[in-house]
Amino acid sequence: MPSGRLAVELRLSLFGLTRSLEASRFARYRTAMLVLACAPLLIALGFWCLSPAAVPDLAHGNRASDRALADGWAKGEMIVLVRHVERCDRSKATCLNDREGITDRARAVAVSVGARFEQLGLDNADIYNSPSLRTAQTAGYMFNKVSAGDDWLANCRHDLLRNALARKVPGRNLILVTHSECMQAMETALQRPTSAFGYGASLFVSAAQPKTPRLLGFIEASDWRSVKFQ
Repeated sequence: MPSGRLAVELRLSLFGLTRSLEASRFARYRTAMLVLACAPLLIALGFWCLSPAAVPDLAHGNRASDRALADGWAKGEMIVLVRHVERCDRSKATCLNDREGITDRARAVAVSVGARFEQLGLDNADIYNSPSLRTAQTAGYMFNKVSAGDDWLANCRHDLLRNALARKVPGRNLILVTHSECMQAMETALQRPTSAFGYGASLFVSAAQPKTPRLLGFIEASDWRSVKFQ
């Protein structure tokens, strides 16, 4: 074979090998970049899969959750935390009679929510409220009942679940008129993410198994009309 032709073929062979090596390096580089680009998404997906599920909104859930709430209530298995209605010291609305209490317009909200609980039935319910004026007024308009006030419903960050279970009578529902931070403390105790509850919101916990209470969900004051218990 002429030496010139051999040299050409050798150069072509080396060129092809070089291109092949370059293509291989580029493929590895592209794969590495793809993995790096996807890593944050995969990490976020992992955290999402491992994180506890959000607390269900019972007013926008399904009929099965409505029936579970109604059945649990009929059996006296429920613990319900109800946030006081609109507080006056954080509103420009007219006060009912004291800035430490609720607004005048909030009375109607309390009465409306109380009527919904009346539909569920209050004959088998024990009702407590925290010592603050706003919870006492809320309990009065919502349930026509005001307790002397229980400090554990105000200082609730650590032992709320234990205190509630200690006062839960078998076969009777327990209604606690309290504060948003106490509702969040209950969520934390049950290993669920905390929620932002509106005035008059209700958080339902099933105590059918007292050793393993289960958080069913919440209903905002304005959403009760969306819940069907029949």
